[in-house]
Amino acid sequence: MSIFNKAPLRNDDDGARRPGAGAPEGAGPEAPVPGSAASRKGSSVSKRKNLGVGSFVLLALGAFVFLFPFYYMFIGSLQTNPDTSVGGAFPSPANITGENYSNINNSIDLLKGLANSGIFTGGVIFFTVVFGLLVGYALAQMQFRGKGFVFGMMLLVQMIPFQLLLIPLYVMIVRDYGLADTYLGMILPFAINSTAVFVFRQYFMQLPSTLFEAARIDGASELRILWQIAIPLVRPAIVTAVLLTFIGPWNEFLWPFLVTKDQAIQPLAVSLANYISNIAATASNPFGAILAGACVLAAPAVALFIFFQRQFISTNIGSSVKG
Repeated sequence: MSIFNKAPLRNDDDGARRPGAGAPEGAGPEAPVPGSAASRKGSSVSKRKNLGVGSFVLLALGAFVFLFPFYYMFIGSLQTNPDTSVGGAFPSPANITGENYSNINNSIDLLKGLANSGIFTGGVIFFTVVFGLLVGYALAQMQFRGKGFVFGMMLLVQMIPFQLLLIPLYVMIVRDYGLADTYLGMILPFAINSTAVFVFRQYFMQLPSTLFEAARIDGASELRILWQIAIPLVRPAIVTAVLLTFIGPWNEFLWPFLVTKDQAIQPLAVSLANYISNIAATASNPFGAILAGACVLAAPAVALFIFFQRQFISTNIGSSVKG
């Protein structure tokens, strides 16, 4: 029977194996099974009780140190008169305004910059996931000559700083391919991420090889095996790759700055840098306007982390356990 249309088998002994089945009437509640949800819940409650006052103080101090720069950046973006002292973190209500956001928006068009950053980042994530899945699957589940050499070269690429490749990449993409002032020209150097390939390879290696061998015996092609069997089993790896890849191109400045001269397609990070260099000196409150732009740039990254915080923590813990 093919593994693609195999019907789920019914076990007639399921009812006898259910917790509590066959237990005598009037018996007391059973103890939670180790590893069950009730056991994990009880252990988490006991861990909270064991945390002392000192632990909560240390955690609160660490949270304050981590969150204070974001708070100071947001408060500074709302100040009418900039105050860079410590007291500026607690301004008076009379010194609060939203004009800084409108001023920098009139100078560099924040929404257009956000859209350009989204297109650039989305393209990088798309190609990273596609090529990462293909290469990771090939290195983990396919047999071909030179596989170990390819994997070793992939690890070697991680040791080469991107700055060393700027000049040859610029010559190849701008002069040879003619992709200056295009989204594709910004995306191509980041299309393949060796870290994402490594993550996918490690996840694919955890899957049983017999599952793929059975699919090959059924006549399935490698692409069909990847699409229908492998990808549904490595969705946590896809979430991990997306989260790890997002922050890089979203904050990338140097490469888009080199290949784009048209302000209409420049990402927000490049637009902010141009504002600081050319316009900030003549602005009435450049400090507040720059912080306002930084808040707009940081907001999507912070929102993405908060929204996927549980998945991000679980996938990292799972990958560390798998080894």
